[in-house]
Amino acid sequence: MVASHVAVLGLGITGLATVNYLLRAGYKVTVFDTRKQPPGEDKLTAGVTLIKGDLRGERLIDYPLIISSPGIALATPALQTAIKAGCSVIGDIELFAQKLKTSPYQHAKCVTITGSNGKSTVTSLLGEMAKKARVRVAVGGNIGVPALDLLSPDIDLYILELSSFQLETTQSLNADIATILNVSEDHLDRYESYQHYIDTKQSIYSQAKIALFNKQDKLTFSTNQLQQTKSFGFSDADYQVICDNYDQNYLAKGTQTLLNVKQLKLSGKHNWLNALAAIALGEAVGLEMDAMLATLSYYTGLEHRCEFVAQVAGVRWINDSKATNIGATQAALKGLSETISGDVHLILGGQGKGADFNELSPALSDVKGEICCFGADALKIQKALPCANLVSDLSAAIKHIANHACSGDLVILSPACASLDMYPNFMARGDHFKALVKTLTPSENK
Repeated sequence: MVASHVAVLGLGITGLATVNYLLRAGYKVTVFDTRKQPPGEDKLTAGVTLIKGDLRGERLIDYPLIISSPGIALATPALQTAIKAGCSVIGDIELFAQKLKTSPYQHAKCVTITGSNGKSTVTSLLGEMAKKARVRVAVGGNIGVPALDLLSPDIDLYILELSSFQLETTQSLNADIATILNVSEDHLDRYESYQHYIDTKQSIYSQAKIALFNKQDKLTFSTNQLQQTKSFGFSDADYQVICDNYDQNYLAKGTQTLLNVKQLKLSGKHNWLNALAAIALGEAVGLEMDAMLATLSYYTGLEHRCEFVAQVAGVRWINDSKATNIGATQAALKGLSETISGDVHLILGGQGKGADFNELSPALSDVKGEICCFGADALKIQKALPCANLVSDLSAAIKHIANHACSGDLVILSPACASLDMYPNFMARGDHFKALVKTLTPSENK
């Protein structure tokens, strides 16, 4: 290949994977990063130019091909200048998609998963199902390993979690099946409108042979009337929940029962839908049903996603720090509140990303316990939800609720907000919550 010059915008794990991929392909690479000390700078090989500081369009127009980080919006003025000048702006997922169509990778099947909530759970669950079925699988994208680092002639199935940010710069995926698990308001500080966000999610279907949609969420329906579709949902779906004459609920394919939901290790009714989605995706790429059902009987889910932390004096404490938007918190409350005998207590707060917290009101109608809020948008939350107690931080929230919760109650950290106002990421917030909860003593709960 004749080497040509490519710009990579943004370092970090994904940026570094992109740089190394391009170098192996024979390109000359220049990296742009706005940070003074970009993560991964020390791992750049000799010959790679690194330019720090604000992005400037007059610099970028010198590069016919620009690989942009998902964290940089296409609306960024410098990128718009480059696009208007005729530069091609894509992401690492598009590079992956183009490579997957070539030998020796083109034999592999591909599943793509997006959604406002639950996509990491479904992605990792499907990966475990594939391993149980003894399929050579690679899982990554927006979760875990960057897509370009997954490429191998030995892989027979790729499972990619994709964010809306990644979909902005991806056009060439030819997935065997794609799903939008659900859509709720998120990242409205990035998009022109809610519809713009929805349309970006919908682009995943145009790059797939089969669209799998959520029967409970019309925003996930494929807008292409000619596309082959499958559905999952609580009822009237290809993969659904069936209740028998003894009030026992089962995961089912059509009318064929597959697994009693009591055998699931995942908590909450929202995870019934996640399990159905994983089964539907797995069947579409040939995974054995027995292997998938066996996986559901032991798979406990991901850290920071409705994660059981401890039971103190009969009060269950749940870490759902990954709930960084309103839809995630709504799903958690709906999924968990029906599984306990006592009250639900809720901890909210952080950076709301432009969300309207009034939308939480319906989900809170059954929350009879204490609600605490803290962080950058705490006042905005309290204005929308006057019943919420304004506290200084997570520690104060836990202390307040511990003094009010009784045996049989459930306490959940499900912030409905990003964490970056007070923590490096949602994982750090969840870890802090778990550490604080584990210091509680029975005397601190009524």
